[in-house]
Amino acid sequence: MKTTQRSLEQLVEGQLKQWQLQRQENKKKQEKPGPIITFSREPGAGGSEIARRLCDQLGMDIIGGGIIQQVAESAEMSEKVIASLDEKEITKRDDWLTSLFETRHLWPDRYLFHLTKVIGTIAHHGNTIIVGRGANYILPQNETFKVRIIAPLDYRIQHMIIEHDLSPDEAKKYVLTTEADRSAFARKYFRADWADPCNYDIIINTFLVSVDGAVAAIKAAFAGRKTHMG
Repeated sequence: MKTTQRSLEQLVEGQLKQWQLQRQENKKKQEKPGPIITFSREPGAGGSEIARRLCDQLGMDIIGGGIIQQVAESAEMSEKVIASLDEKEITKRDDWLTSLFETRHLWPDRYLFHLTKVIGTIAHHGNTIIVGRGANYILPQNETFKVRIIAPLDYRIQHMIIEHDLSPDEAKKYVLTTEADRSAFARKYFRADWADPCNYDIIINTFLVSVDGAVAAIKAAFAGRKTHMG
């Protein structure tokens, strides 16, 4: 069923209310914001399913690239998200966003400006898995655990045929087109090589590792990485 503009706005509003409530609870407990995990995934490699299962097991929130895309493209919705931060957090966030643009020599056009601020807002809430939309390039290395899910092309095409009831031609077209789009997105907005392993903390090949095995491996690596975060 096609998602309407109104339903997307309602979903974003619901997410924002959850973030605000959690932030208030954290402040009461004087806790630091929880960690952030970013997911980059080759289409058809099963990354979205792994992210969902990891979210359930770690008790984290999850937000997908589609929602972030929608917010980043709407100045009004972006401002609602950004307004959830207090002044101190805004200053901290803008400091590292300025650093991001300067060190990568990026020109912050309207879309990239909203995208980075929205992802920065989500990160300040913490305890969230962010799927896609270049979050791994935007967020500070020492505060983010960056996951990439890959698999051979033939395996990914077969996975799309089975999981989404596509014809072989449809599955191949989807995988190749989506992969090209994601790679181009990284080059255009972050001048980055989407496939460069140095951009990630752990890479899982789902041709060799099951979904359960991938979740277990990420949890183990994340538990070891957390001592160096924050």
